Parts: sequence; structure tokens; C-alpha cells
Amino acid sequence: MAAKFFAYFVVLVAVFSVAKSDPDLLQDICVADASAGVKVNGFACKNDAVVTEGDFFFSGLAKPAVINNTVGSVVTAANVMQIPGLNTLGVSLSRIDYLPGGLNPPTLTRVPPRSSLFSRKNNGHKPASVIAGFNSQFPGTQSIAATLFASTPEVPDNVLTKAFQVGTKEVNKIKSRLAPKKS
Repeated sequence: MAAKFFAYFVVLVAVFSVAKSDPDLLQDICVADASAGVKVNGFACKNDAVVTEGDFFFSGLAKPAVINNTVGSVVTAANVMQIPGLNTLGVSLSRIDYLPGGLNPPTLTRVPPRSSLFSRKNNGHKPASVIAGFNSQFPGTQSIAATLFASTPEVPDNVLTKAFQVGTKEVNKIKSRLAPKKS
């Protein structure tokens, strides 16, 4: 029985040591002053006298975004940059809009579970939306395809051709498809 308890304890400790979040809050309300140069556990706090209800509101989550890419999805972030009132609270949201068949391409997260690779697809016949919550005021994600094929500065073609075992023609075709559509 003691060995079983010890095994569960080790697994529990391992899980909690991997799934970490932002530091604990220092204040209840600290509306971000993005113009201040100092960042300690978030942005510096705005003077309470100039805090408004607009510091706690973002309309971008209420309406679908325009999808202007070949993958058929777009992410609208609602983090401390859009909602300054989230500063130091350790939370944020994103809205992901999908066309029918739209895909959120393989993405690497920098919030728990950290370094997780995920992808989502709308298998339906109508547009769809998802609201995602994060335990970080400024979470990070990185699209694998965009990072490799549409980054600035570019990943050299010879690296991509060797890594994916394809020719330069295929690499250029992928790069052209990942470029934003022209309106």
C-alpha cells in the first residue's frame, strides 16, 4: 500500500512540476500602462484616476474575424494588450474562427501544457468559432508551418528541402500558399 501511495505521489509531483503558470498575483487591480517602460510581473500599473471601463472590455471576441488565408482559420487574441485590465491577473482568451473545413495548423504552445503540439479542424459544413482560455496574461503560440515556411528572416531553402526531403519547387509552392491572400 505504501509503495502504491508513493508511486501516485511521484506522478502527482511530476505533473505539477511540468504544468506551471504565470507567477502569483501581486495586486487585485493593476490596469496595464503599455507606455511605461518598466515590466514587473506584467506591465506597470496605470494611475487609478485614469482607469476606465474600456480597460476591461474588448469587442473583438464578439464578432467573427475576416478569414483571409489558405488554412481557413484566424485567431483573435484577447490578452493584456487588448484588455489592459487583465494585467497581473494571469488570464487571457482567444477566439478562433473557422470556415467549413478550416484548420488551425499544427501549433506549439508556450502555456500549459507547455510545449504541446496541437491542431484543430472544422469538419462541419458551416463556419464555426471557439473561445479558448489561457492561464497566462500573454500566452504564446507558434505556428509550425508559418515559422518554417513564412518567417522573416527566411529559413534557407536548402535546410527545408533536406529536412522535409522535398525539392526547392515544393518548398516554394508551400511558401506561396502560406503567404496572406491579397484583398
